[in-house]
Amino acid sequence: MQRRHFLSASAAALAAPWAHASAPAELPKGTIKIYVGWAPGGGTDVFARIVGQKLSDMWGRPVVVENKPGATGALCADFFAKTKFTDGLNLLMAHVNTHAISPQIFKSITYDPLKDYAPIALIGATPHILVTGSKDKYASIQDVVELCKKQPGQVSFGSSGTGSVQHLAAEMFSMAAGVKTIHVPYKGSGPMATDLIGGQIDFSFDTMTASAPQVKAGKMQGIVQTRVTRAKGFPSLPTMDEQGFKGFDASSWYGVVGPKDMSKELAQRINADINKVLTMPDVVTRFDGYGVEGGGGSVDKFAAFMVSEYKKWGDVVRAANITEAS
Repeated sequence: MQRRHFLSASAAALAAPWAHASAPAELPKGTIKIYVGWAPGGGTDVFARIVGQKLSDMWGRPVVVENKPGATGALCADFFAKTKFTDGLNLLMAHVNTHAISPQIFKSITYDPLKDYAPIALIGATPHILVTGSKDKYASIQDVVELCKKQPGQVSFGSSGTGSVQHLAAEMFSMAAGVKTIHVPYKGSGPMATDLIGGQIDFSFDTMTASAPQVKAGKMQGIVQTRVTRAKGFPSLPTMDEQGFKGFDASSWYGVVGPKDMSKELAQRINADINKVLTMPDVVTRFDGYGVEGGGGSVDKFAAFMVSEYKKWGDVVRAANITEAS
């Protein structure tokens, strides 16, 4: 079986090192906001509220989460990049869609995900799970590959939309396995999951946040997860890497960024406080339940990670020839 290795490129050399401040920077006066490009209740919103509440407790000031949904987060990201904030502290929950994938597919997106924001901290990443309806039985990813080979161009993979991580993960799989599949885009994970459970589509590389409850309830069957190491929430579910797809890593990640003119000292101050939040036992427990892992680290580390992810997903977009019409 033909394999391609999808290893994230090291980009540390592309991220300019930021000198450490001698003393913590003062927080700006005024309202503190975290902007989220999705509606309340989704994973990005939930993680922003968990972190925001802890920062509010730490700073002794309210932290307001403001939702501006639309275009899988791109509307809010565009608003944030082009708004000249004059007061308060304004932060944005960046996402793999808004800062690594969508800008490389949609011509309507004009912000630069690597230049129009100040990286602050990685909140964490969640794996995806290759899922199918519970009535189907597949013991491993090899069974899925064999099905795709027996029915070329007939096996369907659903996603939450063109250019979503679910879409690109399926394209990564198809290229790595050397098979042809059908992409069926939906307007969100909800309707996609309904059709998956109902048997209208065959598979999906759905997010662990969305699919875990369905898998545990027996409504979906989980076959494999997509980060290189197993998530704590699914210790018995093998990874793509373990199943022969070496280096396969497709995850939804979340991070906090600020306006591009934010001072280095302020970014480092917020980074340090977020790192404290991410080590709090109750936060760790809640994040484990969602499959969120790998958060924290320095500003430089997050900046390099963003560059690496942009390159990785750009390579997939070009190799799979993904366009707005895909």
